Amino acid sequence: MSLVQYSDSDSDSEPSPPRKKIVRPADPDLPPLPASFHSLYASSTRVSTKDDPSLHAGRKRAIPHVEGNWPSHLYLEWVPVKEELRLLTDLIQATDPISSDSTSRDNQNKIANTSANTNANANDPASIHSLLHTDLGAQLPLHISLSRPVILRNEQRAPFSETFAETINASNIPSFHVSPQTLKWDSNYEKTRWFLVLRVSRPKYDNLNRLLKTCNSVLHRFGQPPLYAKLDEIENGNEGEDLALKSASTSNSGVRPVPVPMSVSTSTPQSTPVNGDENNGDFSSCFHISIAWRLKEPDPGEVERVQSIDLDKVRAIDIPFHCVKAKIGNYVETFELPARA
Repeated sequence: MSLVQYSDSDSDSEPSPPRKKIVRPADPDLPPLPASFHSLYASSTRVSTKDDPSLHAGRKRAIPHVEGNWPSHLYLEWVPVKEELRLLTDLIQATDPISSDSTSRDNQNKIANTSANTNANANDPASIHSLLHTDLGAQLPLHISLSRPVILRNEQRAPFSETFAETINASNIPSFHVSPQTLKWDSNYEKTRWFLVLRVSRPKYDNLNRLLKTCNSVLHRFGQPPLYAKLDEIENGNEGEDLALKSASTSNSGVRPVPVPMSVSTSTPQSTPVNGDENNGDFSSCFHISIAWRLKEPDPGEVERVQSIDLDKVRAIDIPFHCVKAKIGNYVETFELPARA
């Protein structure tokens, strides 16, 4: 039997009617992607097995990699929509006198979507690096930290996740909204990096402070330092004694905690509450969202420039938070908050 012969000429067969293209109208009310979706792409590809600042715009690893250690972080995630992203891009551009004075709006948007730097020379310590996009132009989620960068041992991973889930569920803290309020430069603990941060409003029912206290209590059980708070604000301990300097006892989970020195917190700004140690657990002045960073400390003129930027449109942004995220190594878990009260 021979193979089936197919004609190589359109004249040998009836012409097929053209297919009608189906155009579906865009639905303006499509639901947002679930928070867990962004967790699938939360980790970048490792490009080196050792700390090489030249691969990360001069940044140095705050916590050296040790086998069996899992760098961890608790946070609230925000993925700005297109218009919000444009407003944040304008903010970053406005902090740089060269970009804001000589770059057109079209060029600004092009820069924001193709590079993480607003200055031409990325190796310049004064260069401002956006946290809105990757070097390839992909959008990055922003966040409010609820912990320092801490270290969990391999055997602590599962107990920590279980304890955190139980504590969040028992807290009855509902989902909530905040809005940006002020813009300023703030440094990390070692003053090796400066971050352009947006302070946020105090939400209804004081849910940010409530979440911080909840997170700090879980971290304490695993021998980890708190964010912002002192030990006496977490439990009835010695006044002013920081958890990071206190030897921790065995946690309720049966896993021996691993105390971590305060100096681990170098990747996020270290805000100081307005009322210092007498703030009665109110850290509303500390909560912030970082949108850019640089290696060089801003001079007084740059600080003044940031303070003079008009924030009226940015303050109108409504930022919802429906879950807390825990990043342990390269794995991100999502812990849902109850429905908004």
